[in-house]
Amino acid sequence: MTQFVPPLSEASEVTLTSGVPSSAALDKPSGAMKAAYGFGSVASGVTETGFNYFLLIFYSQVIGLDARLVGLAVTIALLFDAVSDPIVGYWSDNLRSRWGRRHPFMYAAAVPVSVTYLLIWNPPLAWNQEQLFWYLLALSILIRTFITFFETPAAAITPELSVDYDERSSIASLRLFFGWAGGNVMTVLMFFVIFPASVTATISTGQFNRDAYALYGVLAAVLIFAAIAVCSIGTHSRIAKPTPPTPNKTKMSVVGIFREMRQTLASRSFFALFAGAMLGAVATGLSASLAFYFTTYFWGFSPIQIGVIVTGVFVSAAIGSVIAPIVSRRMGKKRGAMIIGLVAFIGSPLPIFLRLIDVLPGNDDPFIFWFVLIANTVDTALVICFQILIVSMIADLVEHAELRTGRRSEGVFFAAVTFVKKSVLGLGLLAGSFVLSLSAFPADAQQGEVAADTLWRLGAYYVPTILVIWLCMIAVISIYKIDRAEHEANLRELDRRRLSGN
Repeated sequence: MTQFVPPLSEASEVTLTSGVPSSAALDKPSGAMKAAYGFGSVASGVTETGFNYFLLIFYSQVIGLDARLVGLAVTIALLFDAVSDPIVGYWSDNLRSRWGRRHPFMYAAAVPVSVTYLLIWNPPLAWNQEQLFWYLLALSILIRTFITFFETPAAAITPELSVDYDERSSIASLRLFFGWAGGNVMTVLMFFVIFPASVTATISTGQFNRDAYALYGVLAAVLIFAAIAVCSIGTHSRIAKPTPPTPNKTKMSVVGIFREMRQTLASRSFFALFAGAMLGAVATGLSASLAFYFTTYFWGFSPIQIGVIVTGVFVSAAIGSVIAPIVSRRMGKKRGAMIIGLVAFIGSPLPIFLRLIDVLPGNDDPFIFWFVLIANTVDTALVICFQILIVSMIADLVEHAELRTGRRSEGVFFAAVTFVKKSVLGLGLLAGSFVLSLSAFPADAQQGEVAADTLWRLGAYYVPTILVIWLCMIAVISIYKIDRAEHEANLRELDRRRLSGN
């Protein structure tokens, strides 16, 4: 029978050992297990890509819901995550069952995530603005909550699979690769197959046909279910079986749970990563929510050209996943993340900036397509490398916190990762909707119908906004302090405590 067991005090011998083997005793996960584990991130990759790239344009330009209401609905849903994510993380840290701490949540999430994701792309016909807003809000909350029940416990497995400083970067590389590549599969399918097949006598571009998004919802839901199932089954044999702790005599309250979480997360390094990652999430979400506005209206690309650009993300994911472990070994995670991030984030809006100052030729010049394609592919690879290093840095916080608290709290730390991921869907989309409003971008606009001065304002508001956010993020991350030497010292001290029983 599954039961929830609160953690013991720091003085407890059992809590200090936590059933977690010493670093020397941990088996290196097999390649097949790492691949299955990484494939699970396809679920969040598909969810994030759909929300980031298609939700705003679908609900505002196709369904007709005010762009500000779209941003508001997704942002309100984010408030629920502020509570649900840490609770699920804490719960999965302290669950004791024959299926371990993480897997009961992972298995339970598969069907609800898939069904609600299908529904959000099939809103009822002939509903007014208020009804559509509440429909979008309700489903956004449900999708976020259900994906939390999978993604937070699944992400928390990363530090459990290995304590090695560089191996964690390798594991994070696979998760980020599959997350980006998996989400990108659906995007490529949209532009190469679904959108072209959705052109009708009255709809000249498939991007504005709601039937295309309905089909997307079905295919995406199937892929999400498959990813969760493969990850859960593929890592089932690695279920941790911790020594059952002695029950805490003090009944835990909601206030007590949040007090323990605050104690766990109370470190300068965690604040640096969390605050920095939140800023990065806003910038990433802003970029993603407006990506197809820029490719469709600003650059004037065809659906096939956009599909080619999106296909380049596969190359980006491969490059980023390969170079991240190399950067980790040669530069260290923090230094590497700051250098890679600075290059990536300054280069991200560069093509748009060059157009604003009339350096680039007109959209009819073939050079424009190739320039944007190459710039986007290289920049995305660097962003992926940066994200991998950040995830690996968060994994290293687990042992740092265990020394202070006597608790293994992987779920609590990776709840922060899950929350940050979904912040992209909320805060970034909200920022994108305000950029559209400030630029007076028209609703229901077809390609080629938007005035040149409107497009210029779109770029002029976007470039400085995203640059400021990126640079603030790099500045915040600079106060993170755990390097290879400190991580290895933390492991040695934990091993000493376990062996001595202190």
